[in-house]
Amino acid sequence: MAKKETIAILDFGSQYSQLIARRVRELGVYCRILPHDSSPADLEADGTLHGIVLSGGPGSVYDGAGPRCDEAIFQMNLPILGVCYGMQIGCQHLGGKVSAAPLREYGGTILKREKSHDLLEGLDDSFEVWMSHGDQVAELTGDFEVLASSDNCPLAAVRHRQSEFYGIQFHPEVSHTPQGMEILQNFLFRICRCKGGWEMGRFIEDTVAALKSEIGDSGVVLGLSGGVDSSVAALLLAKAIGSQLHAIFVDNGLIRTGEREEVEEAFRDRFSLQFHLVDARDRFLTELAGVTDPEKKRKTIGRVFIEIFEDEAKKLPGIEFLAQGTLYPDVIESTSPLGGPSATIKSHHNVGGLPDVLNLRLIEPLKDLFKDEVRKIARELGLPPAIVERHPFPGPGLAVRVIGDVTEERLRILRDADFIVTEEVRAAGVYNDIWQAFAVLLPVSTVGVMGDQRTYENVVALRAVESEDGMTADWARLPYPLLAKLSNRIINEVRGVNRVVYDISSKPPSTIEWE
Repeated sequence: MAKKETIAILDFGSQYSQLIARRVRELGVYCRILPHDSSPADLEADGTLHGIVLSGGPGSVYDGAGPRCDEAIFQMNLPILGVCYGMQIGCQHLGGKVSAAPLREYGGTILKREKSHDLLEGLDDSFEVWMSHGDQVAELTGDFEVLASSDNCPLAAVRHRQSEFYGIQFHPEVSHTPQGMEILQNFLFRICRCKGGWEMGRFIEDTVAALKSEIGDSGVVLGLSGGVDSSVAALLLAKAIGSQLHAIFVDNGLIRTGEREEVEEAFRDRFSLQFHLVDARDRFLTELAGVTDPEKKRKTIGRVFIEIFEDEAKKLPGIEFLAQGTLYPDVIESTSPLGGPSATIKSHHNVGGLPDVLNLRLIEPLKDLFKDEVRKIARELGLPPAIVERHPFPGPGLAVRVIGDVTEERLRILRDADFIVTEEVRAAGVYNDIWQAFAVLLPVSTVGVMGDQRTYENVVALRAVESEDGMTADWARLPYPLLAKLSNRIINEVRGVNRVVYDISSKPPSTIEWE
């Protein structure tokens, strides 16, 4: 199998590293985010490396505490694009000086082109960019030339004449840099000489071949939830190894109304997989009794899932692998990205909840993909719209939407409210226009009046967001009549609720899920 052309993105802790990856993939070039200190061998391990991007980051290169890269990457004779902090790292290595900027820049800035070059080909003489920095390159050696400047940043875009290092102090990956995609496109195709053409069909072909090679004659158990992620993982594995795959659906008591029946019908009957149903409702609720800390919840659920998969694997012949539908955002939020310096946001049960010792070898065929990319693969594989377009549902299920104690009664309240949310959002014709819509049960009781009686009952929060990939999100402006109907139905139909509120926070600073 021919190796695919690859761009390596070294992560120095920027909130935008994942956005760089998305933009590169949108331009038809495969890329991976790697730790900032990866060696040349690490960078070349997955494909034919055509170039390197050094991300931004919150550190300062001159104080000795900021993350560093392996300086051997500058000897690889490959184009390197340094973005913000990445520019400062590269310029300092090549003899420049970095210091605190006289004026910090956060927001839109107009750059003036100082010299024509392939990196800025097609841009106007003056063009708008998005700045987000407190440090900047202050001095350069004569081996550099300046490509663009601003009033506050004289060295806003530079090129090193003797190497293929390019530095830009702004962020081309964000939408606030209107011609940012053109700059990235120039770097990929004019400077790195990429051909492009990476697409989902190629991913399917390459992944199936890689799975066949890795698994051989061994057996695989797959944690199947019925969502698009695990469904796509199941079909990719089925194409690769056929009957060696055993799909295990665990009813943990934390799923939504009718979900168990829907998954069993689809995968036992429609797709004819070797389907196994495990009823573990009592086991999960026992383990979660009294657990209120969100991280402990996620890790507890992850541990019990793994224990069940390992128990089931022992009942089947030749099982050596556990497969999961883990996605890139799961990896990013559950860990400091691939060893990078940014913070853990929350543990996902299928990443941060894994035990230190796993008795099965792990396979995650989707771990480098974003949700919208997985949906494209799902369509390529012929999955029905009901699965492809299904809103994301957290691996820990309703446990992380019941804030506080997870009990049968609190799950009943949330399940009933969530069913109404899905039903009404579909009826209003907006289900496919938003990323997610769901209910959250708060650990709060409020006073209400029903009939002539005083009540003191639960509060349900509604959450609906718009997003492309789950990495960032904005709250959905649902029509007022829809919100009114949701509130009315939940309060009237769900026993134990007397108040409904609507969450109008975006990600960041909030996350999509409450826990």
